Amino acid sequence: MLEVIAIDHIVLRTTKLDEMIEFYTKVLSCTIERETPKKTGLTQLRAGNALIDLVVVNSRLGTIGGGAPTKTERNVDHFCLQIKSMPEQEIINYLEKNGIEVGEFASRYGAQGLGNSIYIQDPEGNGVELRCRI
Repeated sequence: MLEVIAIDHIVLRTTKLDEMIEFYTKVLSCTIERETPKKTGLTQLRAGNALIDLVVVNSRLGTIGGGAPTKTERNVDHFCLQIKSMPEQEIINYLEKNGIEVGEFASRYGAQGLGNSIYIQDPEGNGVELRCRI
């Protein structure tokens, strides 16, 4: 059985990066932790022990989520849950046993640094990243 420890990060897609950064840093006192705007279109903001990832819609990462956020297009790309460390194959077996389609684990950067994660979808099609800390 999986054990969720915390929310690691959320990913928001945007066409208003400067305004989003201003809102989250000035209004909500988040700090910029990491930026890869030319490579991926990503700006990561520290929000306590978690991250808020801002992804520019027309960037390499942003185009994966479809069109720009509107009333009918997604704004939240996915959210990431930290789970208690366990062997990756056990996680895959558990998910598959529960009828969940899984991909492959990969090393990704999150609120606690690098960690291996896998993407799945909930019954409504929301993206959920499950992450174990390295």
